[in-house]
Amino acid sequence: MENTETYEHIEYTEDRAVAQILLNRPQRRNALSMKMSDELISAFDHVQDSESIKVLVIRGAGGHFCAGDDITEMPLWGDANGVMRRVRHYQSMANRLEELDKITIAAVDGYAVGGGLEITMACDFVVATEQAKWGMPEVDVGITPGWGGTTRMARLIGRRMTKEINLLGALHSAQRARELTLWNRIVPNDALNAGVDGLIEVLLTKNHQAVRQLKYIINRGVECDLYTAQGFEALSGALTAAVNGAWQVSDADKGLGVTGFAEKSDLWNARRKVAKNFWTD
Repeated sequence: MENTETYEHIEYTEDRAVAQILLNRPQRRNALSMKMSDELISAFDHVQDSESIKVLVIRGAGGHFCAGDDITEMPLWGDANGVMRRVRHYQSMANRLEELDKITIAAVDGYAVGGGLEITMACDFVVATEQAKWGMPEVDVGITPGWGGTTRMARLIGRRMTKEINLLGALHSAQRARELTLWNRIVPNDALNAGVDGLIEVLLTKNHQAVRQLKYIINRGVECDLYTAQGFEALSGALTAAVNGAWQVSDADKGLGVTGFAEKSDLWNARRKVAKNFWTD
């Protein structure tokens, strides 16, 4: 399914199994305008609907990834209720990105600060150049992050380091992000494309049903207790066995319950006869 949308603040391209989004406001260091966020949501929805796309790469134009929210637009957000609605809109955007059943890669050069850093935290992989810089400088503008700078970050690097990053507002080296496990790999400044292409090549060799399951259970499992997370693992193991051919379970009805409902078969009638009035007094 081809994406026929026309975008102003991003560029969207597809090449078979790989989709690419270019954040394209280089004159503003790709700051997230309200229009850009709307366009990103549209692009994410298209990627989610596609069955052919397996990998999504997000890049920035003009030597920077993203300088965060466009602060010059913030007065347009309105009163406190308008600000909350706008923040929830950005949260929805980040959640859409994180929940894609494709593998997502942030290819980072230059600045990835504020909202730009929040985008990277919603991606599965981050490959960055040695010269990339990151941080959460919102504190010096007198505002607080709204869609991952405190929440996702604390889940990735812990409470103490998240306080350091947010309360001080410093800009950090790419290597520091690698040490904190915010980002995966740091490459030479002229090797970003090669680094991303190499990762894509490996990812495209995978069984993507397994990839989808792994992404889902990791994202869900980290948010719950151990035993609930292990439940996801067990069910995923069973689903893997089923899609690999071991789907016939002796005491399952192999879909006859569903077809029986449609056809009002003997199986359906027998089940409903004993169940529909049981303990109804």
